[in-house]
Amino acid sequence: MNAEAAVFYVLAAITVGSAAVVVLARSLIYSAFALLFTFVGVAGLYLLLGADFLAATQLLIYVGGILVLLLFGVMLTHKLYDLDLRSEVTQFLPGVIVSIGLFAVLALTAWRTDWAGGDGRAPAATTREIGQLFMGRYLLPFEAASILLLVALMGAAMIVRRKRSA
Repeated sequence: MNAEAAVFYVLAAITVGSAAVVVLARSLIYSAFALLFTFVGVAGLYLLLGADFLAATQLLIYVGGILVLLLFGVMLTHKLYDLDLRSEVTQFLPGVIVSIGLFAVLALTAWRTDWAGGDGRAPAATTREIGQLFMGRYLLPFEAASILLLVALMGAAMIVRRKRSA
């Protein structure tokens, strides 16, 4: 087994193991922290595939933004309402049956697929090329999307701040 395969198996084990903790943990805090390792494992798999832009996006958006927001929300809600934030594992057996069935379908599909062999194209940095396309050929759609997101954010802020007339 070469080094790349060993790194893949370690990252896959971290990702799948922490995802199992996310689903099976009774505490929301433990689930949120396990989600951190799941996101980092997925970013590592992206790096292993040579998709550096996706890995950076995974770390910046999911780990840096969404997960931190989720952790703050869980921690502040727990202190604010003095609730016992424990999740129940319900319908464990049907979930296991569906998971095994899905795994069997995916494994059968992977086994029957004629995968392309050979070296193919060597991994190269994609971030520079994506940045040049965003600031060149796709500048207008990029700016239109940014303005649309800005308007949606402003609308959400106005809906939250609207005074109730009742």
